[in-house]
Amino acid sequence: MKFTDFLKEVTEDCNCDKKPISEGLQYHIDNQKLLTENVYRPFSKKYFELFKEARELYKKGELLLTEEEEKLIKNTDLGEFGYYNGIKVPLDFPMSEEQLMEAKAKKKQPALNKPKRGGSKKFYVYVRKPGGGIKKVSFGDTTGLKAKINDPKARKSFAARHKCAQNKDKTSAGYWACRLPRYASMLGLKSSFTGYW
Repeated sequence: MKFTDFLKEVTEDCNCDKKPISEGLQYHIDNQKLLTENVYRPFSKKYFELFKEARELYKKGELLLTEEEEKLIKNTDLGEFGYYNGIKVPLDFPMSEEQLMEAKAKKKQPALNKPKRGGSKKFYVYVRKPGGGIKKVSFGDTTGLKAKINDPKARKSFAARHKCAQNKDKTSAGYWACRLPRYASMLGLKSSFTGYW
């Protein structure tokens, strides 16, 4: 027998592509608990994952369900998610207006006015736009020039060139470049000067 034929025969017999059953679903099977008696807290990640896993296994013919569970799996999308007004929400799971507002509030927003290294330039920061919304501002030279924040003459020259005293627009790169010494420790820069330019 050829080795490739042997491998094919072994992999057909072992069902190697089968995903192991999760601990939660195995608990339901072992204790003959219905899916409607989900052991996980409603709204938790595991709660929805249990229904999704059960649906996938049922479709493959690897899970037997009661008539009630079968109706639930066939006639609903419980365990799946969709978007409502930009908020990710569970399908076929009733939510109050209060819960929707809570989900909207939890939608991750970046930290505002806290510069970080990286992005298209050397540094970036997220700021709130005057009309509402959030804007990413990239700043800093990427050609290899260093910020000479410890050199008083270089600081004075930079401040004059970039008109730092007049730059009050937080949505501009110049505003953040002028205030680089203030955020030096956050950005990993060594500075004995902590004021403005």
